[in-house]
Amino acid sequence: MAEIVIKNLQKKFGDFTAVQSSSFTIEDGEFFMLLGPSGCGKTTTLRMIAGLELPTSGEIYLDGEEVGMKPASERDIAFVFQMFALYPHMNVRKNISYPLVSQGMSRADVRAKVAEVAGILGIEDILDRSVGGLSGGDRQRVALGRAIVRDPKAFMMDEPLGALDAEFREHMAEELRALHDRMNATTVYVTHDQLEAMQMGDKIVVMNHGLVEQFGTPQEIYDKPHTMFVAEFIGSPPMNFLPFDGEVKPGATTAKLDGQTFAVPQQHEAASGKLVLGVRPEHVTLSDSAKYRGEVLATEYLGTTQIITLETGHGPVKARTSSAQAAKVGETVGLDFNSRTLTLFNGSSGKALKSTLNEGSFGNG
Repeated sequence: MAEIVIKNLQKKFGDFTAVQSSSFTIEDGEFFMLLGPSGCGKTTTLRMIAGLELPTSGEIYLDGEEVGMKPASERDIAFVFQMFALYPHMNVRKNISYPLVSQGMSRADVRAKVAEVAGILGIEDILDRSVGGLSGGDRQRVALGRAIVRDPKAFMMDEPLGALDAEFREHMAEELRALHDRMNATTVYVTHDQLEAMQMGDKIVVMNHGLVEQFGTPQEIYDKPHTMFVAEFIGSPPMNFLPFDGEVKPGATTAKLDGQTFAVPQQHEAASGKLVLGVRPEHVTLSDSAKYRGEVLATEYLGTTQIITLETGHGPVKARTSSAQAAKVGETVGLDFNSRTLTLFNGSSGKALKSTLNEGSFGNG
């Protein structure tokens, strides 16, 4: 397997820039997620790494070799598509063995390799069946088998679970991650599903409008978002935003919202004017003694937890609390925020202000 290094990668289609100056490193053996909404440039980035698209500028290093202008056939990369892309006139065995047969491998070696891969994927019993009559999950396993059978340097996966129903997607996500761990394969995986990215990825690149918004581990991106876009895109429900006009100075440990003082992580940079206080729903608690107030608009029961929606002087706030927490629609309650988890954003640029919360985590994306 191999390390993949991306440096200042850019792709233009006429006047449209699909990917803008992306730089990041995919470590050898990582399960790496390219995450973002439709049209953000994640699939174009994947296709450039695979050699299916050539970059307008920038560099792509695969196992130490610059391959940016090499065709896909010279990169030793396997690609798994959302729609499986199997050969309908071939059975499962022939679909999986096709890459090896094309390389001129002996029949005995092909049989042994196909048997090994089928055992890994648990599809020994369907090797002689037509792919047309298989379930979506089995067809995805066959597509994976055809990709891994030749031991490529890296795997590229473009939303491979997107065609499956929700329940089976979760099951296949667990299987895919377990397969990756057994093979220790370098894998680059495109998805628009933040839960899928958080569940499966070692590292995540969050993209928006062709730009890398943030690059890091799932926990870093969730706990320490660099931008309001990342804070809103990651998390369900997303981070609450409370806009206010104010000022913070280096060393500040409090922020004032319309005269109400909140403790915040120590700030490392100054900002004034339009600011936004960000807080995750699970870091909001209801307290009779809190001075900051909100009116309960709705409650959503989720078993052991509930989502409470409140209207405040700075807009709606969602709190994720225990389902045992009493909250009646129409009543006014106090809100406390976990000060160690709050993020202050520049309301104009949408970027997080540097603080002890995110110290040392900037500059990755």
